[in-house]
Amino acid sequence: MPTTRHVALLIEASRTYARGLVRGVARYNREHGKWSIYFKPHGLDDPPPTWLKDWKGDGILARIGNRRTADAVLQTGLPVVELRRAIPDLGLPTIGPDHCAVAQLAAEHLLERGFRHFGYCGLFPGVHPPMDEAREHFKGLIQDAGFQCGVFQARRRGEAWEQQQERIAQWVDSLPKPLGVMACNDDRGLQVLDACRRAGAAVPDEVAVIGAGNDECLCDVALPPLSSVDLLPQRVGYEAAAMLDRIMDGMELPTQQILVEPDGVVARQSTDVLATDDQAVVRAISFIRQHACDQIKVADVLAHAKLSRTALEPRLKRVVGRTIYQEIRRNQIEQVKQLLVTTDLPTKQIARQCGFNYVEYMARVFRRATDRTPAQYRKQAQK
Repeated sequence: MPTTRHVALLIEASRTYARGLVRGVARYNREHGKWSIYFKPHGLDDPPPTWLKDWKGDGILARIGNRRTADAVLQTGLPVVELRRAIPDLGLPTIGPDHCAVAQLAAEHLLERGFRHFGYCGLFPGVHPPMDEAREHFKGLIQDAGFQCGVFQARRRGEAWEQQQERIAQWVDSLPKPLGVMACNDDRGLQVLDACRRAGAAVPDEVAVIGAGNDECLCDVALPPLSSVDLLPQRVGYEAAAMLDRIMDGMELPTQQILVEPDGVVARQSTDVLATDDQAVVRAISFIRQHACDQIKVADVLAHAKLSRTALEPRLKRVVGRTIYQEIRRNQIEQVKQLLVTTDLPTKQIARQCGFNYVEYMARVFRRATDRTPAQYRKQAQK
Protein backbone atom coordinates (compact mmCIF):
# COMPACT_ATOMS: atom_id res chain seq x y z
CA MET A 1 0.00 0.00 0.00
CA PRO A 2 1.28 3.54 -0.79
CA THR A 3 2.28 5.68 2.15
CA THR A 4 -0.41 8.15 3.24
CA ARG A 5 0.77 11.72 2.94
CA HIS A 6 -0.10 14.26 5.62
CA VAL A 7 -1.03 17.65 4.22
CA ALA A 8 -2.02 20.77 6.16
CA LEU A 9 -4.46 23.34 4.79
CA LEU A 10 -3.74 26.84 6.07
CA ILE A 11 -6.80 28.28 4.37
CA GLU A 12 -9.34 30.47 6.10
CA ALA A 13 -12.92 29.20 5.86
CA SER A 14 -14.71 32.49 6.45
CA ARG A 15 -15.28 33.44 2.81
CA THR A 16 -16.86 31.82 -0.22
CA TYR A 17 -13.64 31.92 -2.26
CA ALA A 18 -11.58 30.16 0.42
CA ARG A 19 -14.27 27.53 0.96
CA GLY A 20 -14.24 26.94 -2.79
CA LEU A 21 -10.50 26.31 -2.60
CA VAL A 22 -11.05 23.73 0.14
CA ARG A 23 -13.76 22.01 -1.93
CA GLY A 24 -11.34 21.82 -4.86
CA VAL A 25 -8.68 20.22 -2.66
CA ALA A 26 -11.26 17.79 -1.32
CA ARG A 27 -12.25 16.80 -4.85
CA TYR A 28 -8.64 16.13 -5.77
CA ASN A 29 -8.20 14.01 -2.66
CA ARG A 30 -11.37 12.01 -3.38
CA GLU A 31 -10.15 11.25 -6.88
CA HIS A 32 -6.61 10.30 -5.85
CA GLY A 33 -7.12 9.07 -2.27
CA LYS A 34 -3.61 9.79 -1.02
CA TRP A 35 -3.75 12.31 1.78
CA SER A 36 -4.57 12.68 5.41
CA ILE A 37 -5.63 16.32 5.62
CA TYR A 38 -5.11 18.49 8.68
CA PHE A 39 -7.52 21.43 8.47
CA LYS A 40 -8.44 23.71 11.33
CA PRO A 41 -10.32 26.84 10.17
CA HIS A 42 -8.69 30.16 11.06
CA GLY A 43 -8.70 33.78 9.96
CA LEU A 44 -6.55 35.11 7.13
CA ASP A 45 -4.81 37.65 9.38
CA ASP A 46 -4.53 35.37 12.42
CA PRO A 47 -1.06 34.64 13.82
CA PRO A 48 0.51 31.34 12.67
CA PRO A 49 -0.97 28.30 14.45
CA THR A 50 1.10 27.08 17.37
CA TRP A 51 1.00 23.45 16.15
CA LEU A 52 2.81 24.31 12.92
CA LYS A 53 6.24 24.63 14.54
CA ASP A 54 6.39 20.96 15.59
CA TRP A 55 4.17 19.47 12.88
CA LYS A 56 5.73 16.51 11.08
CA GLY A 57 3.78 16.46 7.84
CA ASP A 58 4.59 16.12 4.16
CA GLY A 59 3.28 19.32 2.59
CA ILE A 60 1.26 22.51 3.06
CA LEU A 61 -1.32 24.38 1.03
CA ALA A 62 -1.50 27.92 2.38
CA ARG A 63 -3.11 31.30 1.85
CA ILE A 64 -0.56 33.52 3.56
CA GLY A 65 -1.84 36.83 4.85
CA ASN A 66 1.09 38.19 6.86
CA ARG A 67 4.85 37.92 7.34
CA ARG A 68 4.61 36.02 10.63
CA THR A 69 2.68 33.21 8.97
CA ALA A 70 5.04 33.30 5.98
CA ASP A 71 8.07 32.89 8.24
CA ALA A 72 6.43 30.05 10.16
CA VAL A 73 5.54 28.21 6.95
CA LEU A 74 9.02 28.64 5.48
CA GLN A 75 10.67 27.44 8.69
CA THR A 76 8.95 24.05 8.38
CA GLY A 77 11.14 23.28 5.36
CA LEU A 78 8.22 21.35 3.84
CA PRO A 79 6.93 21.52 0.26
CA VAL A 80 4.46 24.42 0.09
CA VAL A 81 2.09 25.79 -2.52
CA GLU A 82 0.90 29.34 -1.80
CA LEU A 83 -2.57 30.38 -2.99
CA ARG A 84 -2.87 34.10 -2.17
CA ARG A 85 0.18 35.80 -3.72
CA ALA A 86 -0.11 38.92 -1.57
CA ILE A 87 3.55 38.67 -0.47
CA PRO A 88 5.56 38.44 -3.70
CA ASP A 89 9.08 37.60 -2.48
CA LEU A 90 8.55 34.29 -0.65
CA GLY A 91 10.15 32.13 -3.34
CA LEU A 92 7.28 29.62 -3.12
CA PRO A 93 5.36 27.98 -5.96
CA THR A 94 2.09 29.86 -6.31
CA ILE A 95 -1.29 29.45 -7.95
CA GLY A 96 -4.29 31.74 -8.25
CA PRO A 97 -6.70 33.48 -10.58
CA ASP A 98 -5.40 35.21 -13.69
CA HIS A 99 -6.28 38.75 -12.63
CA CYS A 100 -5.49 40.20 -16.06
CA ALA A 101 -8.08 37.84 -17.54
CA VAL A 102 -10.48 38.92 -14.77
CA ALA A 103 -9.94 42.56 -15.75
CA GLN A 104 -10.49 41.73 -19.40
CA LEU A 105 -13.83 40.04 -18.71
CA ALA A 106 -14.96 43.01 -16.61
CA ALA A 107 -13.87 45.53 -19.25
CA GLU A 108 -15.58 43.61 -22.05
CA HIS A 109 -18.75 43.31 -19.97
CA LEU A 110 -18.94 47.07 -19.45
CA LEU A 111 -17.89 47.94 -23.01
CA GLU A 112 -20.57 45.60 -24.37
CA ARG A 113 -23.15 47.68 -22.52
CA GLY A 114 -22.07 50.79 -24.33
CA PHE A 115 -20.23 52.63 -21.57
CA ARG A 116 -17.80 55.38 -22.54
CA HIS A 117 -16.77 56.51 -19.04
CA PHE A 118 -15.04 54.14 -16.63
CA GLY A 119 -13.61 53.81 -13.15
CA TYR A 120 -11.62 51.29 -11.13
CA CYS A 121 -11.97 50.99 -7.36
CA GLY A 122 -9.22 48.90 -5.78
CA LEU A 123 -6.86 48.65 -2.84
CA PHE A 124 -3.84 50.72 -1.93
CA PRO A 125 -1.00 49.88 -4.39
CA GLY A 126 1.20 47.08 -3.09
CA VAL A 127 -1.33 45.62 -0.65
CA HIS A 128 -2.22 42.85 -3.11
CA PRO A 129 0.05 42.80 -6.21
CA PRO A 130 -2.26 40.64 -8.39
CA MET A 131 -5.00 43.24 -7.94
CA ASP A 132 -2.51 45.93 -8.96
CA GLU A 133 -2.06 43.94 -12.18
CA ALA A 134 -5.82 43.86 -12.64
CA ARG A 135 -6.05 47.63 -12.18
CA GLU A 136 -3.34 48.38 -14.74
CA HIS A 137 -4.71 45.87 -17.23
CA PHE A 138 -8.25 47.24 -16.89
CA LYS A 139 -6.98 50.80 -17.41
CA GLY A 140 -4.97 49.70 -20.45
CA LEU A 141 -7.93 47.90 -22.03
CA ILE A 142 -10.15 50.94 -21.54
CA GLN A 143 -7.51 53.23 -23.02
CA ASP A 144 -7.01 50.87 -25.97
CA ALA A 145 -10.75 51.16 -26.60
CA GLY A 146 -10.35 54.94 -26.80
CA PHE A 147 -11.64 55.96 -23.36
CA GLN A 148 -10.33 57.12 -20.00
CA CYS A 149 -10.49 55.37 -16.63
CA GLY A 150 -10.58 57.12 -13.27
CA VAL A 151 -8.96 55.26 -10.35
CA PHE A 152 -10.06 55.59 -6.73
CA GLN A 153 -7.04 56.53 -4.59
CA ALA A 154 -7.28 54.12 -1.68
CA ARG A 155 -5.42 54.81 1.53
CA ARG A 156 -3.19 52.17 3.03
CA ARG A 157 -4.50 51.72 6.54
CA GLY A 158 -6.41 53.27 9.39
CA GLU A 159 -9.27 54.86 7.47
CA ALA A 160 -12.65 54.40 9.14
CA TRP A 161 -15.32 52.71 7.05
CA GLU A 162 -17.64 55.73 7.09
CA GLN A 163 -14.83 58.04 6.04
CA GLN A 164 -13.84 55.71 3.21
CA GLN A 165 -17.45 55.46 2.02
CA GLU A 166 -17.71 59.23 1.85
CA ARG A 167 -14.50 59.41 -0.21
CA ILE A 168 -15.75 56.72 -2.62
CA ALA A 169 -19.05 58.59 -2.93
CA GLN A 170 -17.18 61.80 -3.76
CA TRP A 171 -15.11 59.90 -6.33
CA VAL A 172 -18.21 58.43 -7.98
CA ASP A 173 -19.85 61.86 -8.00
CA SER A 174 -16.79 63.43 -9.66
CA LEU A 175 -16.78 61.10 -12.69
CA PRO A 176 -18.87 61.64 -15.84
CA LYS A 177 -22.02 59.55 -16.29
CA PRO A 178 -23.15 57.03 -17.37
CA LEU A 179 -20.22 55.29 -15.70
CA GLY A 180 -18.99 51.69 -15.67
CA VAL A 181 -16.94 50.75 -12.58
CA MET A 182 -14.85 47.67 -11.93
CA ALA A 183 -14.23 46.86 -8.26
CA CYS A 184 -11.17 44.74 -7.45
CA ASN A 185 -13.29 42.28 -5.47
CA ASP A 186 -16.85 41.87 -4.25
CA ASP A 187 -16.11 43.57 -0.93
CA ARG A 188 -15.12 46.69 -2.84
CA GLY A 189 -18.11 46.26 -5.16
CA LEU A 190 -20.44 46.30 -2.16
CA GLN A 191 -18.77 49.50 -0.97
CA VAL A 192 -19.11 51.16 -4.37
CA LEU A 193 -22.83 50.35 -4.51
CA ASP A 194 -23.30 51.85 -1.05
CA ALA A 195 -21.31 54.92 -2.13
CA CYS A 196 -23.55 55.30 -5.19
CA ARG A 197 -26.60 55.54 -2.92
CA ARG A 198 -24.81 58.19 -0.85
CA ALA A 199 -23.96 60.12 -4.01
CA GLY A 200 -27.51 59.83 -5.35
CA ALA A 201 -26.28 57.93 -8.43
CA ALA A 202 -28.81 55.44 -9.78
CA VAL A 203 -27.52 51.88 -10.32
CA PRO A 204 -27.31 50.63 -13.03
CA ASP A 205 -28.72 53.52 -15.10
CA GLU A 206 -26.10 56.09 -14.09
CA VAL A 207 -23.41 53.80 -12.62
CA ALA A 208 -22.93 50.11 -13.41
CA VAL A 209 -20.70 48.11 -11.04
CA ILE A 210 -18.96 44.77 -11.49
CA GLY A 211 -16.90 42.99 -8.85
CA ALA A 212 -14.66 39.91 -8.82
CA GLY A 213 -14.99 36.68 -6.87
CA ASN A 214 -18.70 35.96 -7.27
CA ASP A 215 -19.19 35.68 -3.52
CA GLU A 216 -22.89 34.88 -3.66
CA CYS A 217 -23.53 36.13 -0.13
CA LEU A 218 -22.01 39.55 -0.83
CA CYS A 219 -23.45 39.77 -4.35
CA ASP A 220 -26.97 38.99 -3.16
CA VAL A 221 -26.89 41.28 -0.11
CA ALA A 222 -25.86 44.19 -2.33
CA LEU A 223 -28.50 46.67 -3.48
CA PRO A 224 -28.97 46.01 -6.33
CA PRO A 225 -27.41 42.52 -6.62
CA LEU A 226 -23.80 42.75 -7.79
CA SER A 227 -22.50 41.38 -11.08
CA SER A 228 -19.17 39.63 -10.60
CA VAL A 229 -16.45 37.63 -12.34
CA ASP A 230 -16.38 33.97 -11.25
CA LEU A 231 -12.78 33.09 -10.27
CA LEU A 232 -13.39 29.31 -10.25
CA PRO A 233 -11.94 28.74 -6.75
CA GLN A 234 -12.70 25.01 -6.85
CA ARG A 235 -10.51 24.64 -9.92
CA VAL A 236 -7.76 26.72 -8.26
CA GLY A 237 -7.90 24.44 -5.21
CA TYR A 238 -7.85 21.31 -7.35
CA GLU A 239 -4.86 22.48 -9.37
CA ALA A 240 -3.06 23.60 -6.19
CA ALA A 241 -3.45 20.10 -4.75
CA ALA A 242 -2.16 18.51 -7.95
CA MET A 243 0.77 20.94 -7.92
CA LEU A 244 1.68 20.04 -4.35
CA ASP A 245 1.45 16.34 -5.14
CA ARG A 246 3.96 16.75 -7.95
CA ILE A 247 6.34 18.63 -5.67
CA MET A 248 6.06 15.96 -2.97
CA ASP A 249 6.84 13.39 -5.69
CA GLY A 250 10.12 15.22 -6.26
CA MET A 251 9.15 16.60 -9.65
CA GLU A 252 10.46 19.96 -10.81
CA LEU A 253 7.77 22.43 -11.83
CA PRO A 254 8.00 24.01 -15.29
CA THR A 255 6.97 27.30 -13.70
CA GLN A 256 6.77 28.65 -10.17
CA GLN A 257 3.42 30.28 -10.86
CA ILE A 258 0.21 28.88 -12.33
CA LEU A 259 -2.63 31.20 -13.29
CA VAL A 260 -6.18 29.92 -13.62
CA GLU A 261 -8.50 31.66 -16.06
CA PRO A 262 -11.82 32.87 -14.62
CA ASP A 263 -15.03 31.26 -15.80
CA GLY A 264 -16.90 34.35 -16.93
CA VAL A 265 -19.18 37.10 -15.68
CA VAL A 266 -22.18 36.25 -13.53
CA ALA A 267 -24.43 39.12 -14.56
CA ARG A 268 -26.83 40.57 -12.02
CA GLN A 269 -28.83 43.76 -11.75
CA SER A 270 -25.88 46.08 -11.03
CA THR A 271 -24.87 45.97 -14.74
CA ASP A 272 -28.25 45.21 -16.34
CA VAL A 273 -28.29 48.27 -18.55
CA LEU A 274 -27.31 49.49 -22.00
CA ALA A 275 -25.58 52.86 -21.72
CA THR A 276 -26.98 54.61 -24.77
CA ASP A 277 -29.75 57.07 -25.56
CA ASP A 278 -30.36 55.37 -28.91
CA GLN A 279 -33.70 53.68 -28.23
CA ALA A 280 -33.61 51.73 -31.49
CA VAL A 281 -30.37 50.08 -30.39
CA VAL A 282 -31.83 49.43 -26.92
CA ARG A 283 -34.86 47.73 -28.51
CA ALA A 284 -32.67 45.65 -30.81
CA ILE A 285 -30.30 44.49 -28.04
CA SER A 286 -33.19 43.69 -25.71
CA PHE A 287 -34.88 41.64 -28.44
CA ILE A 288 -31.65 39.76 -29.17
CA ARG A 289 -31.05 38.98 -25.48
CA GLN A 290 -34.55 37.57 -25.13
CA HIS A 291 -34.71 35.61 -28.40
CA ALA A 292 -31.14 34.76 -29.49
CA CYS A 293 -31.77 31.07 -28.79
CA ASP A 294 -35.06 31.03 -30.72
CA GLN A 295 -33.28 30.80 -34.08
CA ILE A 296 -33.96 34.44 -34.90
CA LYS A 297 -32.37 35.98 -37.96
CA VAL A 298 -31.06 39.47 -38.65
CA ALA A 299 -34.33 40.21 -40.43
CA ASP A 300 -36.29 39.50 -37.23
CA VAL A 301 -34.22 42.06 -35.34
CA LEU A 302 -34.72 44.64 -38.08
CA ALA A 303 -38.47 44.03 -38.07
CA HIS A 304 -38.63 44.47 -34.30
CA ALA A 305 -36.56 47.67 -34.42
CA LYS A 306 -38.55 48.93 -37.45
CA LEU A 307 -35.38 49.97 -39.25
CA SER A 308 -33.43 48.86 -42.30
CA ARG A 309 -30.10 47.10 -41.89
CA THR A 310 -28.19 50.09 -43.24
CA ALA A 311 -29.92 52.30 -40.68
CA LEU A 312 -29.62 50.05 -37.60
CA GLU A 313 -26.36 48.13 -37.97
CA PRO A 314 -23.93 51.10 -37.90
CA ARG A 315 -25.68 52.45 -34.81
CA LEU A 316 -25.57 49.10 -33.02
CA LYS A 317 -21.94 48.59 -33.96
CA ARG A 318 -21.10 52.05 -32.61
CA VAL A 319 -22.58 51.11 -29.21
CA VAL A 320 -21.49 47.48 -28.72
CA GLY A 321 -18.77 47.05 -31.36
CA ARG A 322 -20.52 44.17 -33.15
CA THR A 323 -22.85 43.56 -36.08
CA ILE A 324 -26.40 42.31 -35.55
CA TYR A 325 -25.40 38.78 -36.54
CA GLN A 326 -22.37 38.82 -34.23
CA GLU A 327 -24.52 39.98 -31.32
CA ILE A 328 -27.01 37.15 -31.91
CA ARG A 329 -24.21 34.61 -32.02
CA ARG A 330 -22.50 36.04 -28.92
CA ASN A 331 -25.69 35.68 -26.89
CA GLN A 332 -26.10 32.10 -28.07
CA ILE A 333 -22.55 31.22 -27.04
CA GLU A 334 -23.01 32.83 -23.63
CA GLN A 335 -26.10 30.68 -23.07
CA VAL A 336 -24.18 27.57 -24.14
CA LYS A 337 -21.49 28.41 -21.58
CA GLN A 338 -24.09 28.87 -18.87
CA LEU A 339 -25.73 25.50 -19.55
CA LEU A 340 -22.38 23.69 -19.77
CA VAL A 341 -21.35 24.99 -16.35
CA THR A 342 -24.63 24.90 -14.43
CA THR A 343 -26.29 21.73 -15.81
CA ASP A 344 -25.45 18.15 -16.76
CA LEU A 345 -27.43 18.37 -19.99
CA PRO A 346 -25.88 16.54 -22.95
CA THR A 347 -24.41 18.83 -25.60
CA LYS A 348 -27.03 17.70 -28.13
CA GLN A 349 -29.80 19.03 -25.89
CA ILE A 350 -27.83 22.22 -25.16
CA ALA A 351 -27.47 22.79 -28.90
CA ARG A 352 -31.24 22.56 -29.38
CA GLN A 353 -31.98 24.84 -26.43
CA CYS A 354 -29.55 27.45 -27.73
CA GLY A 355 -30.92 27.57 -31.26
CA PHE A 356 -28.51 25.27 -33.12
CA ASN A 357 -29.97 22.59 -35.38
CA TYR A 358 -26.86 20.41 -35.20
CA VAL A 359 -24.57 19.78 -32.25
CA GLU A 360 -21.58 19.54 -34.60
CA TYR A 361 -22.21 23.06 -35.88
CA MET A 362 -22.61 24.37 -32.34
CA ALA A 363 -19.29 22.76 -31.41
CA ARG A 364 -17.51 24.45 -34.34
CA VAL A 365 -18.99 27.85 -33.53
CA PHE A 366 -18.19 27.40 -29.83
CA ARG A 367 -14.58 26.46 -30.52
CA ARG A 368 -14.08 29.47 -32.79
CA ALA A 369 -15.39 31.71 -30.02
CA THR A 370 -13.58 30.15 -27.04
CA ASP A 371 -10.66 28.09 -28.43
CA ARG A 372 -12.14 25.11 -26.56
CA THR A 373 -14.62 22.38 -27.34
CA PRO A 374 -17.82 22.29 -25.25
CA ALA A 375 -16.49 19.19 -23.46
CA GLN A 376 -13.18 20.90 -22.64
CA TYR A 377 -14.98 24.01 -21.39
CA ARG A 378 -17.26 21.94 -19.12
CA LYS A 379 -14.40 19.85 -17.76
CA GLN A 380 -12.25 22.90 -16.93
CA ALA A 381 -15.17 24.70 -15.27
CA GLN A 382 -15.96 21.70 -13.06
CA LYS A 383 -12.43 21.30 -11.68
